[in-house]
Amino acid sequence: MARMKTFFIYALIIVGFFIFSEFLINVGLNSSYKDISRRDNTSQVEISEAQATLVNGKIKGTINDYGNDNLTGKYVEIDLYSSRDNMVGRRYVEIETTDVNQTQDFHIYFEAEDIKSYSIAIVNEKQGGELEIIPEEWTKPEIIVATMLTLLIFWG
Repeated sequence: MARMKTFFIYALIIVGFFIFSEFLINVGLNSSYKDISRRDNTSQVEISEAQATLVNGKIKGTINDYGNDNLTGKYVEIDLYSSRDNMVGRRYVEIETTDVNQTQDFHIYFEAEDIKSYSIAIVNEKQGGELEIIPEEWTKPEIIVATMLTLLIFWG
């Protein structure tokens, strides 16, 4: 009976640690992202989320092909600017819409310091200077598996 009680206490400690760490991770990540401002008026690209921390960021949006221009095969060029208005980096999104009035969702992640604003343009081809691609955000199941593996390695 004493072993079951001890096992139950350890199980409660692990579950409590998991809930506490999940809370701290979510609070820490959500509080560190700040909105960044847009500098252009490109109507074909709507941005739903543009945020950055001190060292990385993310931009999510939708490309609209209204039929006025054939956007297929072109690129969305996203230039990233620091607080001193210096261009820090550039990312490209390939436009794959093929029909008129179609939309294409996109999201990019970048690793650059002190990003405060960005501008968007539609270009025919990529130019040099694109930022290195970093992995996408982890999903909740991926975070849970990574946490469990870390705990197994730590206690194993």
